[in-house]
Amino acid sequence: MPTDEKVVQTAAEAAEGVIFAHYKQSALKDFDVTVTFEEGVLDVDVYVNAPDDADANAEDVADEAARAAGDAVDELFADDDA
Repeated sequence: MPTDEKVVQTAAEAAEGVIFAHYKQSALKDFDVTVTFEEGVLDVDVYVNAPDDADANAEDVADEAARAAGDAVDELFADDDA
């Protein structure tokens, strides 16, 4: 079973990966990825403040990043069960 720290790290890295796939880090005004994993419950909160002229909608990217975080954790547990 993955440690809580590994779960949080995996989720955060996946979310950041999605954000940086859409935006250059230097182009972002601000972003925040908050991940908690307590008593088997994963909570992911993603905030993205992108330039107004960006190609991707910041809310859509934040939603995609949160889903990617959850999917990455699901895969982590699935790999552990194998």
